[in-house]
Amino acid sequence: MEATPRETIGAFSVTVDAQGVALVVFSRPPVNAISLDVYADIGRLVDHVEASTDIRVVILSAPEDSRAWCGGADLHDFTGMNPERRKERYAFINATLPRFYQLDRPVIAAITGPAIGVGMILAALCDMRIAAEDARFACPEIDYGLVAGGGGLFVHVNMPVAKVREMAFTGQAFTARDLEPTGFFNYVVPRAEVLPRALAMARTIATKSLPAIRARKRAGASLETRSWMDVYLDAQALSGRLVAGEDAGEGVRAFLDGRPAEYRDG
Repeated sequence: MEATPRETIGAFSVTVDAQGVALVVFSRPPVNAISLDVYADIGRLVDHVEASTDIRVVILSAPEDSRAWCGGADLHDFTGMNPERRKERYAFINATLPRFYQLDRPVIAAITGPAIGVGMILAALCDMRIAAEDARFACPEIDYGLVAGGGGLFVHVNMPVAKVREMAFTGQAFTARDLEPTGFFNYVVPRAEVLPRALAMARTIATKSLPAIRARKRAGASLETRSWMDVYLDAQALSGRLVAGEDAGEGVRAFLDGRPAEYRDG
């Protein structure tokens, strides 16, 4: 399948195939740790995706030989840390991560290795998660005398509170297979099947109308601070506006004709 040339955005490389699936590879050896520079790269990645009319869905992955999908925060950033510097760091992070969560395309995390600390948060910020059965997940902040910041987010994506607290208080690592009953993942599969499963899901999504994809993502992201009924009413309003576009009519016609829809993103 034809793909656009690879584009590099800091620690991320982006390749978009002919169907509009963007494969984003996070590569920062040795363990894909997230530094302040990487947070800046995440912001630039969001800008890039939102400015593109070719990208319909994103897969966030790591190199095959990477020691981790995301090994957590870069501890070099904490050398000489004081309360004022930590507040500045938090302010920068807090301006970036919500933008990734609200990115107007669906994001699939293809997790082939450990996701530690903020790595687990990054996975939770994605819309869907496919993990290798032996990939490890942990919130080890308590081992460094710190507080894990993702507990509320994990509860938001419906992880059981008891398991979230166990992870936060013990710092213990669990495999994806251990955590599978929590519902954190869409699929837990052998490592070799992670990316193919993510690509299959992404290519199904990519067949949909881009305006509908973007509207669906906005409707889903708005749930964070509002009641389900408010979001339901928003989704109705978004659907009402989409009906005016040619893609909505095409979807109905194609279904009634028993053929694949031919969307023009209008």
